[in-house]
Amino acid sequence: MFSKSMIVAAQPEAVEAGAKVLLDGGNAVDAAICAALVQGTVDPQMCGIAGFGNCQIIMPSRGIHTCIDFHGKTPSSARENMWEDLIISETRDGFGFVLKDNVNDLGYQSVATPGSLKAFHEAVSDFGTWDWCDIIKPAIKHAEDGFIVRPHVDFFWNYGANYGRVGLEERLKFSKTGREAYFNKNGNLKRVGDHVKIPGMAETLKKIAKFGPDIFYKGEIAEKISEDMLANGGLLSYSDLSSYATTRTSPLSSNYRDFEIYTNQPPGGGVMLLEMLNVLENFDLRNMAHNSSEYIRIVSEAMKRATLDKEMYVGDPLFVDVPLEKLLSKEYALNASNRIKQNERTFINRVGQKESKDTTHVSVIDREGSCVTMTHSLGMPSGVITDGLGFMFNGCMAVFDPRPGRAGSIVPGKSRFSSLAPTIVTKDGNPHIVLGAPGGTQIAMGLLQAIINVIDFDMTMLEAVSAPRFSSTSNIIDVTNRIPKYITLMLEKQGYQVVRSPLTFGIAAVHGIRIVNGEMDGGADPGHDGVALAV
Repeated sequence: MFSKSMIVAAQPEAVEAGAKVLLDGGNAVDAAICAALVQGTVDPQMCGIAGFGNCQIIMPSRGIHTCIDFHGKTPSSARENMWEDLIISETRDGFGFVLKDNVNDLGYQSVATPGSLKAFHEAVSDFGTWDWCDIIKPAIKHAEDGFIVRPHVDFFWNYGANYGRVGLEERLKFSKTGREAYFNKNGNLKRVGDHVKIPGMAETLKKIAKFGPDIFYKGEIAEKISEDMLANGGLLSYSDLSSYATTRTSPLSSNYRDFEIYTNQPPGGGVMLLEMLNVLENFDLRNMAHNSSEYIRIVSEAMKRATLDKEMYVGDPLFVDVPLEKLLSKEYALNASNRIKQNERTFINRVGQKESKDTTHVSVIDREGSCVTMTHSLGMPSGVITDGLGFMFNGCMAVFDPRPGRAGSIVPGKSRFSSLAPTIVTKDGNPHIVLGAPGGTQIAMGLLQAIINVIDFDMTMLEAVSAPRFSSTSNIIDVTNRIPKYITLMLEKQGYQVVRSPLTFGIAAVHGIRIVNGEMDGGADPGHDGVALAV
């Protein structure tokens, strides 16, 4: 039992909605799903009911510890080799491919079968205490009122697509609804402080509140979606929607020092996080200077090794035999750490150098000790909004490998690897850290550093998510601008290529809660607009 509850997320409106649920007696699941639905109305390119994600839930009083996986699935009409001849480049961080005419990235063929709405409803039905229609009410109100463009929404619209990806402005103007909602009378994209109201969003949510997710997957909304897809050459069909099912799994687990780490199974990114922690456990990080050149070198090499293993071995376990026992072996990690100690480097070769990132997250702990950590996303949003429905569809097909015979290749019904890794750290069976992050393939890298910051460097959650970060998911070490140049110069003298971001914050956007002696402290990544509220 705790004296307070806490919720942390990247959107103040969503945090407030979830906090009100907690104040009114709802549990952590009720609050998390309420917040997630609001996130889709006030940050509609980061997430929404036509997205995907993963949710980890601990409810000690009920003996529950489970994950709901709701990754997007390849439509049944897709074929493994349908884009094989269209490859222009691979992303620098391994987060997808750029194809001729951006067929996988923008428009109707980029849409995979969405799972978010079904997962939200299942979480509430199985683990919540509130009625579905009450949980969705705040989202309906926000959809009716519209939202004011916040700084990070503006930033994402203007800078969220880079390295060859289709720009966000093109995505926002792709549909009739997008052009009406996101642009002013002069045809210019709205900016910070401008009001956005999306036609059809509130009406869609009202129907979902009344009839539940069946209307989206099998009813009136499903019929509208399938008609729109068919008319515009999309891959998604009514059959894909009506047959969609989430997956329940036990969390993937390991230990780091004296702590137990619980995260998600493939096709999520938890395996990367655990592999990196297993490697770094063999180093005395506490006695290194935080973010020193040697610290960055060691952690970056662990990142690269996990990235290579992910690309070679990790995919949808229904289609790929993922060697988890090998990848999470302490012996495997010790061998890797010994190679790093001998200054051996890992090299990653890719076709081209491009990347993308978005997604959002919510973390909640209630007074009963129940914990929810959920990361959900649209991938890179497709730009598609069916007339009258309001919500934008995911763009998950962009991250599939168009080359046949690989772990991430296109197969009907298959989910592609994502770096989503909502994670809970316990000590002696009690929750110590509840966290997650948006940020494309950088998610695992941001979570890794936040966990180390708390465990090895005794930081509070806010300190842990605010500290400067770096990443290496290619032969480059990316650093945020607060890491001193005299540190990176030492790495360059060792032969490393370092790329400095102009951003003060970056490398995912970690949001989490820390519990010490029954007291909570929360951290919302300062690079986004979020907040942590204790109620």
